[in-house]
Amino acid sequence: MASFTIKVTRLALKAVSAFSPEKAGRLAFRLFSITPPRKAKSGKEKAALAAAEPVMARARPVTLSFSDGWVMAKHFQAQSAGSATKRILLVHGWGSRSNYLAPMIDGLTAGGAEVVALDWPGHGASPGRTLTMPAAVRAIDAAWRHFGGFDVAVGHSFGGASLACAAGGLVCDVPSHSAKRMVLIGAPSEMTWLFKGFGKVLRLSPGAQTALEGMVVRLSGRRLEEFDAARIVGMVTAPVLVIHAEDDKEVSAEHARRYAAAGSNVELHWANGLGHRRIVSAAPVIERINAFIHAPEAATERKLRMVS
Repeated sequence: MASFTIKVTRLALKAVSAFSPEKAGRLAFRLFSITPPRKAKSGKEKAALAAAEPVMARARPVTLSFSDGWVMAKHFQAQSAGSATKRILLVHGWGSRSNYLAPMIDGLTAGGAEVVALDWPGHGASPGRTLTMPAAVRAIDAAWRHFGGFDVAVGHSFGGASLACAAGGLVCDVPSHSAKRMVLIGAPSEMTWLFKGFGKVLRLSPGAQTALEGMVVRLSGRRLEEFDAARIVGMVTAPVLVIHAEDDKEVSAEHARRYAAAGSNVELHWANGLGHRRIVSAAPVIERINAFIHAPEAATERKLRMVS
């Protein structure tokens, strides 16, 4: 059953759409882009943030500027520096923050990697109250320029899709940035389903739905249909590890299957029983990512040739 807020929003957008579907679509996009409140909503979230403090205290804060403003990054050195330390860009999902990835940060740095964790606009220590995919891609570009590139890119949920879109160069004024390896955790494989679903919830008129989707073109120079992360992943030459749980209730397992079918460079790992959020802090998942990150390049290349 729809909440009171959704019912009121439907009525308001219906009234606006009666004289201007274009304006109704723009208003819907504004609602679509508003980020959730940052304050922990439950005792479990508060406990997770408290547990993350010792790890986050090791970070060096870095401010990254881009055309839409600035974001905060947290730079972690490897706990055991080796001769071939990997540099990892780590990005969280919608409504989250880098602090919730503390177990993964700890596991990756313990494995010998240097980690740069971003807080998206409107999330964590970064300012703002809105986030769009083009803004996320520009934030990734800012990190790339500041740190001189990354060996590995790891993203959860929205973050994973953003990394794929950045690799595909989908924002016209931003160059493509593809790491040597990519890990996508519980990530949506395309954006159309999200916009269609949002429009359905708000019962947008056809004209308002068209205007909602048209905002993507205004902000990125690309049509909504082009934001197909699975297609992009299949086109890149880098090895890609997709980790998903079949019991994920926020991002259907069908998205993981789309990624897996995209190309021989994609490896699918099921982490069933971990849902959408617990998956990023599960020790077996972190171990699997470490194994993928530090796998010998030659062995990976031989495997890809065998699958091809």
